[in-house]
Amino acid sequence: MLKLVVCVSGGGTNLQAILDAIESGVITNAEVAAVVSNNANARALERAKQHGIPGILLRPGDYPDRAAFDRAFTEEMCRLAPDLIVLAGFLVRIPGEMVERFPDRIVNIHPSLIPSFCGVGYYGLKVHEKVLERGAKVTGATVHFVNEGMDEGPIIAQKAVEVQEDDTPQSLQKRVMEQAEWILLPQAIDDIANNRLRVEDGRVRHI
Repeated sequence: MLKLVVCVSGGGTNLQAILDAIESGVITNAEVAAVVSNNANARALERAKQHGIPGILLRPGDYPDRAAFDRAFTEEMCRLAPDLIVLAGFLVRIPGEMVERFPDRIVNIHPSLIPSFCGVGYYGLKVHEKVLERGAKVTGATVHFVNEGMDEGPIIAQKAVEVQEDDTPQSLQKRVMEQAEWILLPQAIDDIANNRLRVEDGRVRHI
C-alpha cells in the first residue's frame, strides 16, 4: 500500500480528486496518510478532516527564517515517512534537503504544458493569465517528479486542453482542472502505486 502525504495551499480540488479516485477504485494500492498545508484557512484541511485524515499546518511565517522552516518541513516529512509526496497546488518551494531525502518520490501537478508557462512566478491563476496574454491556442497540465529546479523534474504525463476565444483566466483554470489535472494526477499516482513507471537517465519510462 503506497503511503501518500498530500501538500496543498488552497481549496484542495486536486486532493479531492485523489480521494475520490481512491474511493472509486481508480487509484489502487494507495492511501492518503496526511495532508500538509501552509495555510490555516485552506479548504484542503477541512477536506482532510471530513475523511478522517490528519491535517498538519506548517507555515514559513511561524519560523525565525526560511532555513528553520525548511528544516522543520523536512523533519516532519521524515517523521511521516511517506512513500510518495504529492504537491497538489502547493505554493511553497520544496527544500533541497527534502528532494535529496525523497529522490523520485515527490510529484507535482502544474497547470500548463511544461516547458511552457512554468518556473518562478507561474502558479495558480497567474499561469492562465499568461496563457491568455500570450494568445496560446492550447494549454493543459503536467504531472512531473520534483527535483532541485522549479518545474524542471522528469515529466510523468501531460494532457492538452483547448483555449477558447471567450476564455477568462477563471474559466480556463476550471477547464484545465476538469479536463486535465483531475485526470492526470490520479492516473500518475495509480501508475506509481502499481509499479508501472520508473525514472531512468532523468526520464520517466512507463512499464
